[in-house]
Amino acid sequence: MRKNVIIIIAVLALLVLGRILITSFSKSATAKQRIASSVPSVTVGTVDTRKVRREFTATARVVAKYRVEVLARISGYLTKSYFKEGDYVKAGQILFEIEPQEYSYAAGKAKANLENAKAQQIYYDKQLARYKELVDNDFIARSDYDNVLAQRDAYRAQVNSMESTYRDAQRNLGYTKVKSPVDGRVGIIDVTVGNFVSMNSGPLTTINSSDPMYITFPLEAKDFDELVRIDGEPDANREVDFIFSSGKKYEFKGVQDFHDNKIDESTGTITLRATFKNPKDELLQGGFGRVIIYSNKEDSMPVVPQAATMENQEGMFVYILDDENIPRITYIKTMGQVDNNWVVSDGVKVGDRILTTGLQKVIPGNPVRIVETAVNNTSTPKKAGIFTKIKKFIRKILGK
Repeated sequence: MRKNVIIIIAVLALLVLGRILITSFSKSATAKQRIASSVPSVTVGTVDTRKVRREFTATARVVAKYRVEVLARISGYLTKSYFKEGDYVKAGQILFEIEPQEYSYAAGKAKANLENAKAQQIYYDKQLARYKELVDNDFIARSDYDNVLAQRDAYRAQVNSMESTYRDAQRNLGYTKVKSPVDGRVGIIDVTVGNFVSMNSGPLTTINSSDPMYITFPLEAKDFDELVRIDGEPDANREVDFIFSSGKKYEFKGVQDFHDNKIDESTGTITLRATFKNPKDELLQGGFGRVIIYSNKEDSMPVVPQAATMENQEGMFVYILDDENIPRITYIKTMGQVDNNWVVSDGVKVGDRILTTGLQKVIPGNPVRIVETAVNNTSTPKKAGIFTKIKKFIRKILGK
């Protein structure tokens, strides 16, 4: 009897111990399952390259090809204005009139003096011819001939002087009609009719040429060096797009046809200039925006799938795997797209391993599970079924 009791107690102890071990194993497996399920599953790709035309951006300013301040070149009262502010004018078109009477009188007087001098010169030319014949025949003294010759030369010099005076008077008279020196659009009238003007009065108005227009922009010296490297020459003409400050893209493309001969030491930039057609007067002197300048030749650049990128307040980023397969955030700069890929100008290099799917649950610095396809959890329920069967078997033995 005592022996049977001992056997029963031993069996019960073994059953209890078995149940404890099974329960402990089940909890451990469940914990491992939870840990495994908390590690995000991701796919990994490698940064590749594509041949693309490089793009570089810079802030830009619109500048008129010609910007001319219209000035008074003589003194007098402004008597007429022949245009309205904002009008488009042609070179040589009359803009203002400065009272002409004084200058007309001066021109008339200079002309009269010139005619008088010419008449005197003609008279002494004839006298000199007569005196020459007389002196050759010894009818008069040589000194008389020399006196007439001197008079003739004096009036000839006087004619030259009077011609200069007359031309100068005509020039001043012409300045009473203030004309546009270039084609362009007239700005605000700074001096109105009725005011006294002179060469020291400042601009009467300003004319800006409108077609074509220049757009100047400071490009980083390193970006300019890249353009030179890609195209193989510094003086190449390159295609340029202009984007207004509103974000609208200008419909016409420009050509970068000039670069400065120095780098600004304070900013590390070099000034470039592009020429744009402006048939609709959309580009206005002094306007601001930005430009995109394109290389003429293609260059190999890193690309990443657009699906592999995310964005926060600091910018666009990707997850790069380190040597221990731990994801790290790396911010990138893009310069356009090819198919479904971003072209990257900074941040990653060819061969870097990046996460391409499963990014939403990734925590930087925490491990990830690398898979090649979508996550498959069909193995987990099978393990749970085995533990359930063991539990049912123990309960059956214990009579539960």
